[in-house]
Amino acid sequence: MKTIYLDQKKIERKWYIVDAEGVTLGRLATKVATILRGKHKPYFTPHQELGDYVVVINAGKFHVSGNKMNDKIYYRHTGYPGGLRQANLTKMLETRPEYPVEHAVRGMLPKNRLGRKLFGNLKVYAGAEHPHAAQKPEPLTIE
Repeated sequence: MKTIYLDQKKIERKWYIVDAEGVTLGRLATKVATILRGKHKPYFTPHQELGDYVVVINAGKFHVSGNKMNDKIYYRHTGYPGGLRQANLTKMLETRPEYPVEHAVRGMLPKNRLGRKLFGNLKVYAGAEHPHAAQKPEPLTIE
């Protein structure tokens, strides 16, 4: 077998826009992570950045099943002793509505340099306004 390397300059990258209003968080994150990695393209290579750009709007209006609005907890640590902080999904949507979508997508990307680079191709906005109209993003529907 021969390893395939595609020229990064010749790869055509598209911009997609996703409206998260009423969409289940996990299904949204799965579809977005697939597009960021480039798995939807016929020339997918796991060790190269071949994916497209994704803009997610209305990030705070997604849907979750069950009692996850109160039971799902996000943890962070300040770096000081006793500095473990936690917030449930309801509080997180009030303070940082983009974070749950970013957190879900980041968890579905590779945990290495490539994953960090791919995460830079994701743009998440709490409202319907975004500054990427010049890129003419194509709408992407998620069931």
